[in-house]
Amino acid sequence: MKMGFHLNIEQIQKLVMTPELKQAIQILQFNTQELSQFLDEQLLANPLLDIATSPQDVENSKNSNKEEIDWKEYFREYDDISYRQPNYHKDKDEVSIEQFLYNDTTLTEHLMFQLQFSILKKRHYSIAKFIIESLDKNGYLTLPVSEIAEIFHVSEDAVENVLSIIQTFDPLGVAARDLKECLLIQVRQRGIQDKRIADVISHHLDDLANNRLANIAKELNITPKEVQEIADFIKTLEPKPGRIFGSTHDVKYITPDVTIEKVDGEYVVIVNDTTAPRLTINSFYRSMLMNEDKDSSTSKFLTDKLNAAMWLVKSIEQRRQTIYKVVKAIVDYQIDFFEMGKKYLKPLTLKQIADEIGVHESTVSRAVNGKYVQSPRGVFELKFFFSSGVSNQEGEGIAAESIKSMMRELIDNENPKKPLSDQMIADLLQNKGINISRRTVAKYRDEMNIQPSSKRKRF
Repeated sequence: MKMGFHLNIEQIQKLVMTPELKQAIQILQFNTQELSQFLDEQLLANPLLDIATSPQDVENSKNSNKEEIDWKEYFREYDDISYRQPNYHKDKDEVSIEQFLYNDTTLTEHLMFQLQFSILKKRHYSIAKFIIESLDKNGYLTLPVSEIAEIFHVSEDAVENVLSIIQTFDPLGVAARDLKECLLIQVRQRGIQDKRIADVISHHLDDLANNRLANIAKELNITPKEVQEIADFIKTLEPKPGRIFGSTHDVKYITPDVTIEKVDGEYVVIVNDTTAPRLTINSFYRSMLMNEDKDSSTSKFLTDKLNAAMWLVKSIEQRRQTIYKVVKAIVDYQIDFFEMGKKYLKPLTLKQIADEIGVHESTVSRAVNGKYVQSPRGVFELKFFFSSGVSNQEGEGIAAESIKSMMRELIDNENPKKPLSDQMIADLLQNKGINISRRTVAKYRDEMNIQPSSKRKRF
């Protein structure tokens, strides 16, 4: 066989991932926070980019031609790069929101305020302060008393005395070392003298958690109904006293990427501009157009920046259009859900939406990743509308969320003395034409954080 090097002409197809294509895919996948951070970085790095404040800015950006930009005037205007605000006039009467500061009161601050009014000896004050500062966010003392005593070179009894005083502070149950002590402190501070309550907390919390009330009744020689009343009272106590002082800064807010509104009987999809702002080329640069030597380094640098800016504008707009098409297809498919509620949610796959709008499944996956929609039915993650399901007797699919809604309705209306078992729920759903097994019912019940029938039973 003859071997050697030869030149052959061959025609093939392959996907070349250019930097621009990678950027477009990345932008589509960004959620609200990631996109906002990315755009902030681009606005700082590229002087040509600007956020459009009016529809006219967007139109001007589309009609702008990169060959018209004059960079001579740009540098002539900015020969002096000092930070100046020639047209700025300070209004002394102006009131700004930054003038008002608000800080949440922490658990430590709340306890320190009460400490200054306590009847503690001066040498014990530092111990009390140390204990307060050692509490976790739920108000529990995680350090052992022996370690605190060793740090301050005092007896454990002295630390216990200081701790007992702190345990009288508000909120009730604070500075406890475990759940039992926390609940007992609250019972004692409320002045409740019923010894049975203390016995249940001290020795039968596990039975109480598993709803084994008959075992508790046998141990205490009382009726299950009395144990039920004790259990109802214990459930009113606060297991985590410190959590009421959680900071509002820890609260996570969702900004919907898309809004669905019902107008004249039709559902209208509106992409939120705050989550995908419209970018434009800065009007200052667009208005300062002159001829520049195309071979100069300045012209090449700014031309590259302009190309990058134009591609980013196009990528953001393409992201907007893709999200719009995906949500519009979801609304058209799940119209029964928007009209009548969760019970009418249908099973939906990424492939169905991809085929509907003519894109790949991966594109739909990136478009729904981390995105939220606000609708007349509430705020939902876009992934909520994509779920598997089971079939009914007619062979039609029923979404898992729809079945969960039916299960919750059955459980809410059950007899608390004879709660429905998983098998009974499966039988009731099958009577409605839904083919579902007991194991699937148990799986959905766990996902909804609903306890089994043995723990839902009341006496």
